[in-house]
Amino acid sequence: MEMDKSLEQQGNQEIEMAQIGSARRQALLSILLNLSLALVKGYFGFKANSRALLSDAVHSATDVVASVATFLGIWAANKKHPAFPYGLYKAETLATLASSIAILIAGYEIAKSAILGPEIHPDVWLALPVTVFCLAVSFIFGLVQIQAGKRLGRPALVADGKDYLADSLSTLVVLAGLSANLLGYHVDRIAAIIVSLFVFRSGGALMWSALKELLDAAIDRQTERAIIQFVESHPLITRVKRVYSRGAGGRIIIDMDVAMKTASHQVADRVADKLEEEIVARYPQVVLARVRPHFEPPERLVRIIPLEGPEGPVSSHLAGAPWFQIEVVDTKDGKVVERKIVENPHKSAPKKKGFLVGKWLLGFKPDEVIVKSRHGGTAEALLEEAGVVLKEV
Repeated sequence: MEMDKSLEQQGNQEIEMAQIGSARRQALLSILLNLSLALVKGYFGFKANSRALLSDAVHSATDVVASVATFLGIWAANKKHPAFPYGLYKAETLATLASSIAILIAGYEIAKSAILGPEIHPDVWLALPVTVFCLAVSFIFGLVQIQAGKRLGRPALVADGKDYLADSLSTLVVLAGLSANLLGYHVDRIAAIIVSLFVFRSGGALMWSALKELLDAAIDRQTERAIIQFVESHPLITRVKRVYSRGAGGRIIIDMDVAMKTASHQVADRVADKLEEEIVARYPQVVLARVRPHFEPPERLVRIIPLEGPEGPVSSHLAGAPWFQIEVVDTKDGKVVERKIVENPHKSAPKKKGFLVGKWLLGFKPDEVIVKSRHGGTAEALLEEAGVVLKEV
């Protein structure tokens, strides 16, 4: 059983590492592409004397600046110091804040130059094909990045892809301005002002994100709810009583109080320690998880009985039982308030039957399982590890 679990964990870790490697390659490709787009737009914007294209170059550069700030922040965050027991995670936040200020200043200078600077006429035939090319690259890569993020289960890549689609809107504004110039309407100044608003938006979003983390704002509700649902799926957890969470340089620190159905301190500590490990493993952005158990006697308990048939008798083998009776018992008077018979979907599994049945039974969140005799199989071990009581009859 231990060997099977070890092999499964090793397989999951290999899959996770492969996905992380693919996600890192996608992220690196995104940085290089943004840098290339910024340089191309900047060079041809200067050569074509187009304020709008130069402004769009700055807009593309904002993502490069944010990525570099993240890299430097991660480098600093990995430095250990006894004065910072939680790590220097906010170094990344400070780097992001500094970058956002620089981006806002750049946006201001762009708008100032467009509004107060002299009227200039860009070389449309030089700038136009470059703009069309950059627009196509941004739009196509944005779609590809979103699909990669969904395939690899990386929300950051999905967000990056959406950012590319948003960036393509500013490039579309430049394209519209250049096209208007062909028709005799000199709107490069107006296009530059509109693009500067995109720059302000990017810089403002970075600044707001950094300020929220510096002020210890809670993490996004979607991630918090997902973690709560995962914890409450454990058989011994009746509910999550309180959650305290905060962002830390793109990472998460979470602290929660949970109500458990066991009065055993040994079982409660073991379950809490296991949950802390599983939260960090399941959610890579979580760097620290603390689970404090509190005993809360349940009003009802779930009892599972393996059966040879829908009407009984009790089966001698847990994993091989064809049927299971699931009872909900009122703890006050011991009466069964609900009863149902379910068929074992894994009774004929050629491999890992005990593991599959044990995991399936845990989905019912049982408090106790009746066994005719103990065999020490995988299903029994999984149930006991989760704190479920095995009662012999």
